Amino acid sequence: MTKVPYDPGSEGAKMAFDDAMSYGDYLDLGKILSAQHCRSSAHDERLFIIQHQVSELWMHLAIHELSAARNELNAGSTAHAFKMLARVSRIFEQLNNAWDVLRTMTPSDYTKFRADLGPSSGFQSHQYRQIEYILGNRNPNMLKPHAHVPATHALLAAELDRPSLYDDVITLLFTTIDGPDARPPAPQLRQPHEAQAEIQDKWQIVYENIDQYWDLYELAEKLVDLEDYFRRWRFNHVTTVERVIGFKRGTGGTGGVSYLRKMLEVVLFPELWNLRGAL
Repeated sequence: MTKVPYDPGSEGAKMAFDDAMSYGDYLDLGKILSAQHCRSSAHDERLFIIQHQVSELWMHLAIHELSAARNELNAGSTAHAFKMLARVSRIFEQLNNAWDVLRTMTPSDYTKFRADLGPSSGFQSHQYRQIEYILGNRNPNMLKPHAHVPATHALLAAELDRPSLYDDVITLLFTTIDGPDARPPAPQLRQPHEAQAEIQDKWQIVYENIDQYWDLYELAEKLVDLEDYFRRWRFNHVTTVERVIGFKRGTGGTGGVSYLRKMLEVVLFPELWNLRGAL
């Protein structure tokens, strides 16, 4: 007896799309799935390209969420900001998990197409740089790789010239505790944020009076959670690079593993981490 194939159309599912938007149309899959332009015949180059393209898509969403969270905080809507910051943490969890796929590529696999990358490198990701600038790790020297794309350079320069998300959080911290006339420390615009005792003292007040300052306490923990995932992503990046190329120089000219290890020393919200030992 021949079994009749199930037809979703018999239950009302739309099966013809000559006059309607399909799933592929909505997601513009034609462009996305044709954007992998391998420059060699190496089997693993497609993995390498897709890994980095997907990472850039997740970072694009992270920027969208961080920008919205900053707007919500400045508008006094902390609850909405909490959700967005929590989502960014989950985004970095996805970015972190992706290294597991890339690590299936062996050193022998990578050497078959590494020369085809030329001087291109993830070191030059402007979206990664934008995320760092938004969060407060601000190094003006990192603008230089983007000088050849004026719009991108202008975008990053504009971010350097405005307070970071963490600067906005600090303003909220001081005005909540000391009132609207409070004078928080001046934003550290074109330099990485460095720990300041007066900021840590304010956070200590929050952590010693949780019920009174619950929103600030929750906000602080959302930031710590975000940085926790961010650090894990950086650590797995170092491990993956060392596993695949050892201590060779990066394609973009950096020291490779040695450069990435320096990035592990960066602390985005130092007062919140230093506070742990003071409580």
